[in-house]
Amino acid sequence: MTSITPVIGVDFGSDSCRCVIADAFTGEELASAVAAFPRWAAGQYCDPVRRIFRQHPLDHLEALTQAVRGALSQVAPAVRAGVRGLSIATTGSTSAPVDADGRPLALQPAFADNPNAMFLMWKDHSATLEAEQITATARGWGGVDYTAHIGGVYSAEWYWANLLWVFRHDARVRQATASWVEHCDWLPAELTGTTAPAQLRRSRCAAGHKAMWNERHGGLPSQAFLSRLDPLLDGIRERLYERTWTAETPIGTLTPAWADRLGLPGDVTVGVGAFDAHMGAVGAGIRHHTLVKIMGTSTCDIVLAPTEELGDRVVEGICGQVDGSVMAGAIGLEAGQSAVGDAFAWFARVLEWPLQDGEAREALRAELLPRLERAAALEPPGAHGVAALDWLNGRRTPYADQTLHGALFGLSLGSSAPQLYRALVEATAFGAKAIVDRFTDSGVRIDEVLAIGGVARKSALLMQIQADVFDQRIRVAKSEQAVALGAAMCAAVACGLHADIPAAQRAMACGFDLVYEPRPVEAAAYRLLFRRYREMGALVQGMKQEKVGHDAA
Repeated sequence: MTSITPVIGVDFGSDSCRCVIADAFTGEELASAVAAFPRWAAGQYCDPVRRIFRQHPLDHLEALTQAVRGALSQVAPAVRAGVRGLSIATTGSTSAPVDADGRPLALQPAFADNPNAMFLMWKDHSATLEAEQITATARGWGGVDYTAHIGGVYSAEWYWANLLWVFRHDARVRQATASWVEHCDWLPAELTGTTAPAQLRRSRCAAGHKAMWNERHGGLPSQAFLSRLDPLLDGIRERLYERTWTAETPIGTLTPAWADRLGLPGDVTVGVGAFDAHMGAVGAGIRHHTLVKIMGTSTCDIVLAPTEELGDRVVEGICGQVDGSVMAGAIGLEAGQSAVGDAFAWFARVLEWPLQDGEAREALRAELLPRLERAAALEPPGAHGVAALDWLNGRRTPYADQTLHGALFGLSLGSSAPQLYRALVEATAFGAKAIVDRFTDSGVRIDEVLAIGGVARKSALLMQIQADVFDQRIRVAKSEQAVALGAAMCAAVACGLHADIPAAQRAMACGFDLVYEPRPVEAAAYRLLFRRYREMGALVQGMKQEKVGHDAA
């Protein structure tokens, strides 16, 4: 029997935790398991109307245990005993207040049911005013523009906006907060017993893309800048961090308690965490000048550029450019769309609304989107004049603006559900094209496009339309758990099995099994329709500015 050297990759998505056990020298996926977040699934601590989305840390701890044990139950005892490393990818920015021991406040009885003491999800947009203030202050305070390397616009989805919103709205949480952590930083620290804020190893990926950390200006924004934002932030910087680490770096080994809880050996090395998009890009096989699209409830787009090639050039309107956020020695550039799978799910919920019976609704939901996709595929480009804007959860890129809303155009009494669905799909592709143009207009080369995630594997219509709109081939990674596989690759480097991430990728690559080639006729049609999409976007932005001016008056 060929020897197996197992490593574990864990992917915390928006709804569940996925665990993959892979061979560090072949990439073979030996086992996988998924565990949902029960409180999140029940809708607890969320208010979609107010765009507030919180997750309880117990959801994460319980799902991690269930997923890892579920995967381990599928392999032989020798494989379980031979696990060498474990790394974790999470959504982001998903952050929370912690106490002096580095434990999320919601794990204390006094804050157990307080949403402000929990993790603020990436899709939480309660802090739009705070984000706008951060952007305005960075541009006008007379010092360093700390937003320069995160696209020039700060987002309500990110670290400082969330921290400031909670401090302003919940004095009890503010007074109990010793520090503030990203989900991808806390979980590896929890597993290794290194949660104390001064000891905790912070992710370069999370710090650079969401917290405005950059070596060029001395790490995090200065205390003077933070105090200018709000005196409530006085003294916060010294309670955070100075250094950051890349995902190849080991933190330590499992604590005895966590080794027992997970059913793993105590000498398993745990690596520094990172965001799911960036580890997913690793799992897909990203290299220089590659765009990887991570497609799920939202999308994240990751491009890898040589450090020496990008130099001091700043790309405006994206979600950051960070040296080492994907792998050491290269700059990771991030962009994305705030609602993709969520937009399609929203449309399905609208159509399901008359059904009150739970079983009937679930039965319809299982078939509704596939039927819509089949029917929409028969419609021509442009869906007989029906068009949409994809900003149903705000716009992440280009130029983040969570106050924008989606829109439908060209409706008539003859408009059908498949036409509306196709319009949403086309709008998603146009939004993705706007991101590609933002990169290329800034001189960032994109030689190939790869895709991973549930939407990339399930929606052939969206992938084909994106290939047509991009006028470029798109390949979809074979693995259904590419983010977890990417985390496993990082674990293989952190525990010393591979010298660096490119070496781990060469050994563990999953390959591609779906390829979408652009169709010349459709590509030509979409070039015209993309112009209309840009015009509709300008119209909606103008309406927003008129409303702001009217409200101010």
